[in-house]
Amino acid sequence: MPSNVAPAPGTGTSSAAGAEAVVPAEAVTPLIRGIAVLRRLTDADGVSSLSGLERSTGLARSTVDRITATLARRGYVRLDGRDAVLAPRLMELGNAYLAALRLPRLLDAHADALADELDESVSLAVGDQDGIRFIHQATRRRAMSLSFRIGDLLPAERTAPGPLFATEWGDREWARWHERRAADPEDRGFPAVPARSRPIEYGEDDRNDEKDRIGAHRTNRANRTNGKDLTVAQDPTVGKDPTVAQDPTVGKDPTVAQDPTVGKDPTVGKDLTVGKSLAADRPEEEPGAGRSARRLPTLGDDFEQRTAEAREAGWALDDQLIEPGLVALSMPVREAGRIACVVSVVSHTSRHTAADLRDTLLPRLREAVAAMERELREAQHAESATPTPRATAAPSGLAVWTGASKQELGREFIESLARGLTVITAFGEGRAELNLTEVAQATGLARATARRALITLEHLGYVTAHDRVFRLTPRVLGLGFPPLSRTSLAEIAAPHLTELSQRLHDSVSLAVLTGDEIQYTGRVSTSRVMSVHITIGTRLPAYPTALGRVMLADLPEPPLTELLPLTPRTITDPARLKAVLDRVREEGYALVDEELEVGLRSVAVPVRERGGRVVAAVNVAMHSSRRTPEECVAEVLPELRAAVGRIEEDLWVAGRFRRVPRT
Repeated sequence: MPSNVAPAPGTGTSSAAGAEAVVPAEAVTPLIRGIAVLRRLTDADGVSSLSGLERSTGLARSTVDRITATLARRGYVRLDGRDAVLAPRLMELGNAYLAALRLPRLLDAHADALADELDESVSLAVGDQDGIRFIHQATRRRAMSLSFRIGDLLPAERTAPGPLFATEWGDREWARWHERRAADPEDRGFPAVPARSRPIEYGEDDRNDEKDRIGAHRTNRANRTNGKDLTVAQDPTVGKDPTVAQDPTVGKDPTVAQDPTVGKDPTVGKDLTVGKSLAADRPEEEPGAGRSARRLPTLGDDFEQRTAEAREAGWALDDQLIEPGLVALSMPVREAGRIACVVSVVSHTSRHTAADLRDTLLPRLREAVAAMERELREAQHAESATPTPRATAAPSGLAVWTGASKQELGREFIESLARGLTVITAFGEGRAELNLTEVAQATGLARATARRALITLEHLGYVTAHDRVFRLTPRVLGLGFPPLSRTSLAEIAAPHLTELSQRLHDSVSLAVLTGDEIQYTGRVSTSRVMSVHITIGTRLPAYPTALGRVMLADLPEPPLTELLPLTPRTITDPARLKAVLDRVREEGYALVDEELEVGLRSVAVPVRERGGRVVAAVNVAMHSSRRTPEECVAEVLPELRAAVGRIEEDLWVAGRFRRVPRT
């Protein structure tokens, strides 16, 4: 079906102006449209109005409403008034890819240790067609710090990892790169980086150097044809994948909707600059007297030369290619002779020049890469020594869930979209490669349904197929992971706190433990005449609060010094307080009655991370006249526990491959 939906930015794939996407006959159209909505939300940094999604996707408003309702039911978005907001649960799609990849589990600790030792940001990246995509970030908190996120896609030519990945490219990959450069002359398809509009600056004394560079570049390209049949060298199709040249899908984001009801704005899907800037990627003319009549070379024009240098040196530099001030040094991490990922040390020119970064840190980076490669070899040896059958996930109960959702939402629930996204979660650790039968077993879907979903995902570039075995691609990280990968615990908890407060009509708070004090990091207050008013950032002693006690109870040796009587009911005897903490640990909640302030009653429950450690607590606070202690346990505690359970579910998904900031 034709579509007038604009291609989604950030694809990093080839583009051809005017090409029409050819969707496989068995593709699931609702899945294509649903992924298009997720892509637009990702590009909008995680939040967009429903009308904005209608405009950006070209879908009918009724279609957008049904898609977002289905995604909300799945827990992937949250509907906040007229806005759709990405929810942490969506990260389970990217987690499936990262788990199947194995690299974060094996190498993240090495990258974190290197960042701590060097006091510089360190990242791990994988190749994603003609771009690179981050799979781990160990950043330093500074006024000038790295802002890239896990899942961000960057053009290969403007990074340090890019030339290293390009050393393994063939003619098809280079053809795709050239085509994308021509179709997107300003890198507008990569929202994570500034536009490629600024030229490389040259002074009068640089002309000869530029002439030498161009000459060397042409020599290198000529040398690449040595040893080849001259008839091949003269063939105008050399360097071009004929499927790329002829495939009408080239240049179209396959996530575009195939909906005949889409809007008719003639400017939708058209980049008015395409066709006017194609000269940006033509070979330079010889520098000289006519210099002012030709364009200056732009960022990335020397990518093939940088790739040749990276092949010879074994490392690569980014000297402010992304933006002024940002420098990076990269080396490949190899497994079985191929590049598994690239590790980069990233800094700012206020700390290091590119040359200084290379001279100072390259020896230490080599040591870190050697340790990472040793880790991969040992893991491979362990897996080979104890071969196990390919693991499959337990059936997800999808049929029961979709049936209940369809009954509740009726026509607003798109069952095929929910099923298609579930196919992605069939992959994971020990399940990097699955055949059709295994995908069907893992999801509980019929083989025919799983097959159509896989065909659609392969068409969109989220899975690859080889010998009837399917694998996820790095593009899966583009489904919401970048904006969600910086989400803090307070942000994860916020909607759940609001819902709990609205349900109970009482103030609800989130706090963390800092020494012997609690610090409020989240807060939803009620508008009663008599209500608890505490601002975010407020600190209180931990021992006389319910929030503090559920967190102190998790410590092997809680600090129980300076127990001052704040009210006549405050427990100040260390032995008695220790007994109270033992009971809190056993019962899983704390109820404090007028120990912090006369008339204030509070019940709290701990928030635990994936490993079971308490990282925060949530309470419901009220005036003592509102409920008796017994009513707090009977009425408030079940609702509080349910809300904290939802917070923990989101936290566990968000924190599987990253550290979730507590504040």
